[in-house]
Amino acid sequence: MAKKEEKTTGYGAEDILVLEGLEPVRKRPGMYIGSTGPEGLHHLIWEIFDNSRDEAMGGFSDRIEVALLPGNRVRVVDNGRGIPVGIHPKTKVSALETIMTTLHAGGKFEGKGYKVSGGLHGVGASVVNALSVYTKVEVHQDKGVHMQEYERGKKKAPVKKVGTTKFRGTVVTFEPDELIFKEIAWNWNQIVNHLRQQAYLIKALHIDILDLREYAGKLKLDNEVYLRDMGFEVPSMSFYFDGGLVSLVRFYNQHQKPVHKNICYVEKEVDGVQVEVAIQYIDDISSRELAFANNTYNAEGGTHVTGFRTALTRKLNEYGRKNNFIKENDENFTADDVREGLTSAISVKLHEIQFEGQTKGKLGSVEARGAVEKVFGEALGQFLEENPEDARAIVNKVILALRARKAAKAAKESVLRKGALEGLTLPGKLADCQTSKAEESEIFIVEGDSAGGSSKQGRDRRTQAILPLKGKILNVERARLDKMLASVEIRSLVVAMGTGIGDIFDISKLRYHKIIIATDADVDGAHIRTLLLTLFYRYFKPVIEGGFIYIAQPPLYKIKRGKEITYVYSEEEKIKFLGKDVSMLEVAEETQAEEGKTSEEEAEEEEEKGKKREAKTSLQRYKGLGEMNPEELWETTMDPRSRVLKQVTILDAVDADRAFDVLMGEDVASRKSFIQSNAKMANIDV
Repeated sequence: MAKKEEKTTGYGAEDILVLEGLEPVRKRPGMYIGSTGPEGLHHLIWEIFDNSRDEAMGGFSDRIEVALLPGNRVRVVDNGRGIPVGIHPKTKVSALETIMTTLHAGGKFEGKGYKVSGGLHGVGASVVNALSVYTKVEVHQDKGVHMQEYERGKKKAPVKKVGTTKFRGTVVTFEPDELIFKEIAWNWNQIVNHLRQQAYLIKALHIDILDLREYAGKLKLDNEVYLRDMGFEVPSMSFYFDGGLVSLVRFYNQHQKPVHKNICYVEKEVDGVQVEVAIQYIDDISSRELAFANNTYNAEGGTHVTGFRTALTRKLNEYGRKNNFIKENDENFTADDVREGLTSAISVKLHEIQFEGQTKGKLGSVEARGAVEKVFGEALGQFLEENPEDARAIVNKVILALRARKAAKAAKESVLRKGALEGLTLPGKLADCQTSKAEESEIFIVEGDSAGGSSKQGRDRRTQAILPLKGKILNVERARLDKMLASVEIRSLVVAMGTGIGDIFDISKLRYHKIIIATDADVDGAHIRTLLLTLFYRYFKPVIEGGFIYIAQPPLYKIKRGKEITYVYSEEEKIKFLGKDVSMLEVAEETQAEEGKTSEEEAEEEEEKGKKREAKTSLQRYKGLGEMNPEELWETTMDPRSRVLKQVTILDAVDADRAFDVLMGEDVASRKSFIQSNAKMANIDV
């Protein structure tokens, strides 16, 4: 009997891969910057900027400049102490080289270099270096300029002195590696918004931002430090604020109607934690909560937010009962009641800080909760006592929120819960798809019966559902849930999605993993699209965050050249495609021959025109999806093999919130200004 061959697992000591230097970063970049998409790309700027910002937080710097350069490069300058360039006792090379080429190396661990820092893991600069095809650091220190260059995290030469200087600080230039990032495209607005926010958080810090990407001249940067001082006529922004979080709250409330005049503000240190909080209520139903730890924005909140909410709820309940706003048998305000219409900014600074993850989205430091709860609780109690008119306005606002919550709950239960118990079925106008697998299913939300009819006939019935909406849906920006659910169109959409809404929302029950908004390419279509996006943003934000919302891009023109048919999606694409054929489109308008020509010349001209007519290109402009027959609609807008879809994402939730406030709120002047300022950007990707 033959011996059975022994099966091997192929797993031994020799199979253990040891990554050296910055190789782990290039192997798994998402672990360090979150993703290799737009957010991760911009995170590179934040990491380098944060190092300069930490110098400002420590009182060593008062000016930071961020410049976008040609060739996708970014340059960050500060007038801080400069990265140390002396020999590191452990690595035996320059401290600059150690910081830039070694993970978990920095001056932020034992508190000797920084009392307060946004950095935690000592990976920021080295990670940027690892993910950049080129990096250069210039340190201006002790009247000398020290420089080192790198390629994908590896030094090109030792640190060397390259000149003398009167300046003190650090200049970092980097170019992201296109082998790591799918697309390298800096978003000017995203950078400006992020750095504006940082300027509010550090009083008296100058921040300059320059866009030199299209600069025609040759940039000579060797002898210059701050490019702003060179007088380039390029897009730029500068920020400087003395008011701290008070200025930040005013900025976010500038298009809103305040409920009370004075902003409640406190800045105090307790138990080694610096706490700064500012709040103001506005006449709105949404809340805006901005949380920061060591000047790093915490999109997911954390312990400091928990402490803030606890103090806010407790103090308003105490004041309400003490002053008989809440009767003896009345229920207390809930956390949701007291946060309705509230704009709040919470900032803490700690010596030892703990974030959850390298991207620092959530604060985990336990001591922050008690410090914020104590400092803000005392300050809010004092504010309410010293400002009785403001206090009365705030409590009345919260009482309205409580009553509305009860009314909305009753309406929701009657509309959704009761309906579900009675077997609420999918809306009759919905032409559902055959598959029950959400990952295969997609729903087209179309405008009107005409587009609905064409799309129902042209679709792939197995995977594509069609939901036609009649007219413009309700603007939900300032509508409560009870009023919103009274809308037949909105209710149909909610039921079709399957997730429920409000506190019964469950994204796991989403019936379609592609929700495609397909409206006409006109003003009304754009308005309907904006109304739908407002609905999704305010009530179904996890659906957007999950990447399930798309906008269809139907063609603007159908161009027929002989038997060849081409669809184009923009005016620019039309002009580029037609080229010389643009003149042929006008042949039909040339009906009169010029006088004074001989019969022979006229005959030659007629012959030439005949040739043109044979080659004439016809152009059809589509104003709406209903103008297309089912075959055209399938080919151009619905066929996954040829269609163009734009995925809706939220780059910055806070700024998205402000945009919806302006576009869908009641401040007409601000909306007009916004539209005029952004009109030229109307065709950019969502």
